[in-house]
Amino acid sequence: METKHKNNKLKYYCTNVLRELLPAAYYQSKLTSKLNKLDEFDSHYIQQRVNYYLKHSAPFALPDEKSVAIKDFKKNKQSAYYYDLKEFLVYFQNHLRVAYRFGDDTNVETYPFLVKARPINANNVNAVLFKLNKVRHFNFINDPVPFTSKKEMMVWRGGAYRPHRRKFIEKFYNHPMCNVGQTNKPAENVPWQKDFMSIEEQLQYKFILCIEGNDVATNLKWAMSSNSLCVMPKPKYETWFMEGTLKAGVHYIEVADDYSDLEEKLSYYIAHTQKAQKIITNANEYVAQFKNKEREDLISFLVLKKYFELSDQVL
Repeated sequence: METKHKNNKLKYYCTNVLRELLPAAYYQSKLTSKLNKLDEFDSHYIQQRVNYYLKHSAPFALPDEKSVAIKDFKKNKQSAYYYDLKEFLVYFQNHLRVAYRFGDDTNVETYPFLVKARPINANNVNAVLFKLNKVRHFNFINDPVPFTSKKEMMVWRGGAYRPHRRKFIEKFYNHPMCNVGQTNKPAENVPWQKDFMSIEEQLQYKFILCIEGNDVATNLKWAMSSNSLCVMPKPKYETWFMEGTLKAGVHYIEVADDYSDLEEKLSYYIAHTQKAQKIITNANEYVAQFKNKEREDLISFLVLKKYFELSDQVL
């Protein structure tokens, strides 16, 4: 199993288990000092981020039957989601209530709730983005291979369970400019079922396909932190990574939903190395804004604070 270029899951779970050993009062006493760190950063930038994740600006009602008090917030089988939310909830008073949904479901509820991913559209206001399942999704890497030294092909490995992934892989699994294949489990007896490839192996290619699954493309974060070009149709979902703010031709190569222009786009950026390198630089700079843990934590606290205040709860 690959560990290089991956977040350390053992360290992640041990840290979170140990965090639960301390009483809530310990964390609650530190909330003010955490929030005061706003003075150390660009408050305008931070407020923009907070308002992007939680779009509501007017008070809203939070149904009791759809929410839970922090004191009653319990771990379920989706422990990574639980730990990522509990890490910040524990700093707030136990009586405060929050609505949330774990997993890949992107349906938007009729009330504001915390979620990992939401559709990129005007009707997503009730889906409040929070940094959930970050040990899997927020994986940034250091790529030692320069773009000019990489293979002039596009690579992808992943599960092809959704129809749009299946359709793509059936069309391009044998294309001369693509090393793409499904890694479905159990393995299927089809020619596009291929062996697993580590991130290190995928970094040998100039182009990395970032294709959405149930929601966002899991590989997008590490791909955008690499020296390869991300290739994808216009994203339809977004997470804490704010995929909705990514610009085609600036942060990634945008292809048609049916990939009809894929070969044309790959050939163009193979021939125009400087333009390719500019996109890679922009992508790396975009990723950099998520690497300041103290600032990211502050934004998480402020999203929750705004959520509690707008739902008319006394902090």
